[in-house]
Order: sequence, then C-alpha cells, then structure tokens
Amino acid sequence: MSAHCQLTGAQPGFGNTISHSHRRTSRRFDPNIQRKRYWLPSEGRHVRLTLSARAIKTVDMIGIEAAVARIRARGGKV
Repeated sequence: MSAHCQLTGAQPGFGNTISHSHRRTSRRFDPNIQRKRYWLPSEGRHVRLTLSARAIKTVDMIGIEAAVARIRARGGKV
C-alpha cells in the first residue's frame, strides 16, 4: 500500500535522522495511512478508501458523499 491519502493528498516527507555525533542519514516521515470502508448511499455500495488519520476525521465532519466528491474533483478514482 502506498503512503498516499486519497482525500488530502498527504504523502511521505523526507529528511534526515541526526545522531548524537551529528551524522546525518536519510529517513522518511510517513503519514498515518489507514484503509477504511464506508457505505456510499447514493451508489448503494461500499467504497474502500486509503485515508490519513486526519482525513478520517474530515470525513466524519463533512460526510462520505462530500468526501467522495472532493476525491473525484482531485481526479481520484473511487
């Protein structure tokens, strides 16, 4: 599963781990990605979305219909 949120577009950030001796090695900061299944009443089916934890809270606020509309407006497939 790729570390990419369908709703917010959150994806990994890159940076460095800095040791005590101040040596730098590459690392990546992954968003908290979860796969969640929602019932989509307008289409009469379930949809499985790959969302960040923040996007799950957004879906709870705005509703699944509005969230799917936003995903489709971004060019995403649901």
